Amino acid sequence: MLYVVTIFLSSFLLFLVQPLIARLILPWFGGSAAVWTTCMLFFQVLLLAGYAYAHLLARFARGKFEALLHSALLAAALITLPIAPGEFWKPDGTQEPISWILLLLTGSVGLPYFLLAANSPLLQAWFARARPGENPYRLFAVSNLGSLVALLGYPFVVEPYLGGTGQVRLWSWLFAAFALLCAAVAWRTPQAPPREAESTAIAPVRKRDVALWLVLSATGSALLLAVTNHLTQNVASVPLLWLAPLTLYLATFIIAFEGKGWYRPQWMWSVLLVWICGMGWLIVDTDYQFELGVQLAMFLPGLFLGCLFCHGELYRLRPAASRLTGFYLAISAGGAIGGLAVAVGAPLAFNGYYELGVTLVMLAVLAALRFTPLNIIARYASLAVLLGIAAAATYDGMRYQRDVRMATRSFYGVLRVKEYGAPGEEAHLRRLVHGAIMHGEQYMHDSFRRMLTTYYHEDSGIGAALHSIGERPARVGVIGLGTGTIAAYGREGDVYRFYDIDSRVMQIALQEFTYLTDSKAKIELALGDARLTLEREEPQNFDVLAVDAFSSDAIPVHLITREALGVYLKHVKPDGIVAFHVSNRFLDLVPVVARLAKENGAHALHVRDDPDEEADSRRSRTDWVLVSRDPARLKRPEIQERTVVEAEDRPDWRTWTDDYSNLIQILK
Repeated sequence: MLYVVTIFLSSFLLFLVQPLIARLILPWFGGSAAVWTTCMLFFQVLLLAGYAYAHLLARFARGKFEALLHSALLAAALITLPIAPGEFWKPDGTQEPISWILLLLTGSVGLPYFLLAANSPLLQAWFARARPGENPYRLFAVSNLGSLVALLGYPFVVEPYLGGTGQVRLWSWLFAAFALLCAAVAWRTPQAPPREAESTAIAPVRKRDVALWLVLSATGSALLLAVTNHLTQNVASVPLLWLAPLTLYLATFIIAFEGKGWYRPQWMWSVLLVWICGMGWLIVDTDYQFELGVQLAMFLPGLFLGCLFCHGELYRLRPAASRLTGFYLAISAGGAIGGLAVAVGAPLAFNGYYELGVTLVMLAVLAALRFTPLNIIARYASLAVLLGIAAAATYDGMRYQRDVRMATRSFYGVLRVKEYGAPGEEAHLRRLVHGAIMHGEQYMHDSFRRMLTTYYHEDSGIGAALHSIGERPARVGVIGLGTGTIAAYGREGDVYRFYDIDSRVMQIALQEFTYLTDSKAKIELALGDARLTLEREEPQNFDVLAVDAFSSDAIPVHLITREALGVYLKHVKPDGIVAFHVSNRFLDLVPVVARLAKENGAHALHVRDDPDEEADSRRSRTDWVLVSRDPARLKRPEIQERTVVEAEDRPDWRTWTDDYSNLIQILK
């Protein structure tokens, strides 16, 4: 039981810290979905380092040195607690995000996580030494069960009831308990036998098997991150949507390594091939691109089946217990390779989100290779699916670049400028697309290029807020630059200050569109996360501050909390307006903003515009919530003549804060 409790607790802490630390740093990097992918890369690389340490320690350390070294490292890890990153780690907008996140995580949680990562293979090796003849691989199922409990418990037990400080404190105390248990196990485990006493009858590991260990584990890891990216980019980068794929990923390890033969290749091949076809269909069928239920129903089970295949095959290829640590080292190396491919390789190699299609092709290749010996039907079916998914991935890549004038990808996502019509034509149009979501468009003909379009037209909420300023020179702040369409409202004497975290957006707005250069107002650009930048700045005294970061794609939750609105209100005049753009396919954010206004002693008004887009393609359906401490400002005719309704608060909902948010409540 000492082995079971220690390995369960270590794995529980190993996976509890992942959403905990990622959630703490998410607001520092604009709420980008890539924060979680980068964190996963760090965890996978450190898992590899931990497994390498376990392999070397179990294989080469002799006598009491093994227990002494491990106990010393555990004591050193206790000194580094608590794990919360200090304020000096907050970026100022000039740092390269991926390398900064990796440094931040190394400094705050590196050594504790390293030791937790090493614990599973190390304790299995010690168990095999203490209890020869018993199956140590079943402890790997216990390890993954502890991880699964942590992942399921975080969004439903830990996050709703404990703030960030409380979570860090709980984790630190539990780590101290683990350190004591692990040290006790180290000193109670029998010493390793001399090398010459080890059996030489065990067959050596073949290079082919090692290659398969690496490829199978890399494919499972890449599939996890590719599916997670696919699901989080268009909803929100929050622990709830991170953890569902990771939970399924871990569940497949439990099923495969439990040892009761639950994984059966005979039935797996047909189900997996059917699901690969289904995922390929959704890649190319744009009718269901924004159907969240359909996407979840296809890709989450698809992830489960794909990873169960990879991990089931790994278990079938497992070596004897004496080779256990080397086997786990290869698995962790494959996981790190898959993580590097998606988190680092894909943004460098691709200018679009192609990694999901590539990973599905790799999965189909492995299925064809592993299922071919079953029978002739499996052979031809596997080949047909491989050809089909390769065709789907190729078609998706070609379609993604259709009408694209330029495309670029970085930590913050894929930006494409799409162009329709030819220069000189009245219908000549350029459109900025972030991922799959339009972030503004402009007609390029001289007669129309100053025309307000999409979410920012005269009848929208932002139009109402800006017109309510009156004739006096205005000072306007905008969080989220896009194409810079709002600058078209600028007049002589006005100042428009745009905040954006992505320098490429600024380059595109200046080089591919003319709203900024055509504006009569003075234009200011501030690079960096808007929340952090505003916290550092002196009060800007804005007449209107537009928070334009919630239009259908992954919402940065840290920009729509009670604390965030408190920051915004400090930067607007006493009668100023904070205008939240809450148009969203999946989420109803209006009640959230209404509650934030109430908690900050302000008033909220919902301005809705639902034009006939077929009759007027320049206008998009919009929802804006205008917040002001001065109720008279919201009653001005420039606002009231629009379609306005009182922003309804939901008394039964808990207020969104920097420590709490709930996507389930607001799903449409």
